[in-house]
Amino acid sequence: MTSILETLRARGFIENTTHGAELEAYLAQEGRTCYIGFDPTASSLHIGSLVPIMALAHMQRHGHRPIALVGGGTGLIGDPSGKTEMRKVLTADIVQENAVALKQQLSRFIDFAEGKALLLNNADWLVPINYIEFLRDIGRHFSVNRMIKAESYRMRLESEEGLSFIEFNYQLLQAYDFLELANTHDCLLQMGGSDQWGNIVAGIDLVRRETQKTAFGITFPLIMTSAGVKMGKTHAGAVWLDADRTSPYDFYQYWVNTDDQDVKRFLLLYTFLPVEEIVPVEDLKDADINAAKAVLAFEATKIAHGESAAVEAMEAAQNVFGARQIPQWMLPSSSVPRKGHADETAAVPQTLVSEELLHQGIPAFKAFVLVGLADTGGAARRLIAQGGAYVNGSRVTAHDQMLTGDDLKDGAILLRSGKKRFHKIVTE
Repeated sequence: MTSILETLRARGFIENTTHGAELEAYLAQEGRTCYIGFDPTASSLHIGSLVPIMALAHMQRHGHRPIALVGGGTGLIGDPSGKTEMRKVLTADIVQENAVALKQQLSRFIDFAEGKALLLNNADWLVPINYIEFLRDIGRHFSVNRMIKAESYRMRLESEEGLSFIEFNYQLLQAYDFLELANTHDCLLQMGGSDQWGNIVAGIDLVRRETQKTAFGITFPLIMTSAGVKMGKTHAGAVWLDADRTSPYDFYQYWVNTDDQDVKRFLLLYTFLPVEEIVPVEDLKDADINAAKAVLAFEATKIAHGESAAVEAMEAAQNVFGARQIPQWMLPSSSVPRKGHADETAAVPQTLVSEELLHQGIPAFKAFVLVGLADTGGAARRLIAQGGAYVNGSRVTAHDQMLTGDDLKDGAILLRSGKKRFHKIVTE
C-alpha cells in the first residue's frame, strides 16, 4: 500500500509541507491524528471545501484518525486569511445550528462511528478563555512584527477597510486550537488551504514551545478550473453539498459539464477511483472523454449524496440529454451503470433562434417566454424568483441573466420549468 503522502501527492492535494522526511516517518505509523478546520458561517459546505474533506477521507482510509474542527469559537470572529474585508459576525446560536448541519454533510465522506473520526467545536475551549491568562500564557509567544508580515494580514492592512483588532487575534486562536488538540487528542498534524500556511506554522511553533513536541503542517493548492474559475463557482452561484440548496441532479450536472482539460485532475481529486485507472483519461477524446465526465459526475454525486441519488441524477440527465455509453474498460472500479438508455433527446421540444440573437444575448425571463415555458414576462419573472427556472441544469437566480452562445452545450441550451417541463434552444 502506498503511503498517505504518496497518495496525496499523486492525486494533486499537496502544495506545501513542513518537516519533509520527519513528516513521512510520522505518518508511516497508523493511528496518527490530524485535523482541518471548517468555517461554520453557512449551514452548508460547498464544492470549494471538497479538497480538505477528501484529504481527511484519504487519511482515514490509510488508518489515521481525522478531526473535523468546526470553528464555533473562531467563527464568532472571522478569519482574515484571503479576505479583503471583514466577515459578518454571527451569533453563537447560528454557529451551533450550522455546526450540526456540517457534521451531517461530512458524515457522507468520513466515518465518525466508534471514534474513527471526531467532530469537535473550538467554542468548547475558546469561549471560556480567561483573556488575561491567555495573553500572558499564549500571547507572549507571538511577535507582532512577524504577524503583520504574513500575507493574510498584509492584504487586510493594505485594504480600504483595514484590519480590526478582533481579527488580529485570529492567528493566536487558531494556534491555540492546535495546542489544545495536541494536548487532548495527541493531534500533531494540521492541514488546510494554501491561505492557511501562516496560521498553521504559528500553531506548529506554539505546540513546540509549549509541549516540546514536533508538530506538522500540510497545505492544499487553490483549485481553479482550466478556464481560471474558482472551483464551485458558477453564474448561478455556489454549488453546495446540501441537497436542498443544490439538488443531486444539479450537482451531477456541474461535474458532467467539466472542461475536457480538467477531467483527469478532477477524477484524482474528487473520487476514490485508483490513480492507475485515472491516468489514461488524459489521452481520451470526443465520446470517450464525455463518457469519463459521466463517470466523474456519478462518482462525485455518489460520494456526496449516496449511490441511489447518483443513479437517479444520471438517469434524469440521460432522459433529457441522451445516454452516454460507458465502455467496460473505462475506469472499471466505478460502480456507474454502464448500459445506456434509449436516447430521449428527440422528445424534448426545440425552438430555433439565430446565432446573431444569441450573440446579442437573451435575458432569461424572455427566453422562457420565447419557448413557451412561461406565458408572460411577469410569469417568467415569478418562476425565476420562486427558484423553478433552470438553464442547463443550473437554477436561474436573476431574471436578467443573459443567455448567449457560451451557454450552448452540444449545440443546444436546455431550459427547464419546474421538475418536468423541458425545452431546447438551438441555433440555425
